[in-house]
Amino acid sequence: MSAPDPTGVERGEQDADGGLSATLDALSVPALVPAQRRGLVRQLARQLPRRRRWHPRTAMRWVVDTVGEVAPHVPVRDLATLQDHYRGLAGPALAERLVRNAALATAGVGAACGGLAAVKWTVPPTLLAAPVLVGAETVAVVAIELKLIGELHAAHGAPLPTTGAQKAAALLGSWAHQRGVNPLLPAGGISVALGATARKELADRLVRRFGRNLPTLAPLLAGAAIGSYLNQRATRTLGRTIATDLAR
Repeated sequence: MSAPDPTGVERGEQDADGGLSATLDALSVPALVPAQRRGLVRQLARQLPRRRRWHPRTAMRWVVDTVGEVAPHVPVRDLATLQDHYRGLAGPALAERLVRNAALATAGVGAACGGLAAVKWTVPPTLLAAPVLVGAETVAVVAIELKLIGELHAAHGAPLPTTGAQKAAALLGSWAHQRGVNPLLPAGGISVALGATARKELADRLVRRFGRNLPTLAPLLAGAAIGSYLNQRATRTLGRTIATDLAR
């Protein structure tokens, strides 16, 4: 583990961007057995920056900052890749399949985190502190939803930027506003779209999402069932809202 910096944040065990992208991509696969997904959540917790001291305010600041760091690494498939993977599906049918699979993936993350909370003795205690577990779940779920947003745009013939700050700003702005990105924005418009107001809206929405993930910590396996249901419902609602907006 690297030495902590003066701000109290420690870098995780992630040294290459490709490793984080691979973990996020694997978490978005709907058909994973619970043990695989629990392992990926633990791996993600190790890869993300960590704090040495936790309280509610620093936990939320960590979630907001970490989602911003993760956004450029979210893997998004283009239309040709999607149609190849889904055997020629297009339009609303492709969009609905993407929403369904993303909802199943976030449901799996909720169940996995609930399972980790129920069997905390199987993993290092530092990875199971309540803020770390709920924070990792929140980051994982939002990353899956960002991937969904990018692929819904591709499915509707309005692909977003594929790299860098513009990609992150487009995905985060769409997630925060719960709307599609306007393809008619002038050059540079996407990069400035996530201004102060949008950043506050993003932070507020992340606070609500973090709070929604707290039931994951419920005793025994109740947290797994609650987390699975709430994540699936939220992702399905988000995906269908974005798809309807893009279809206009």
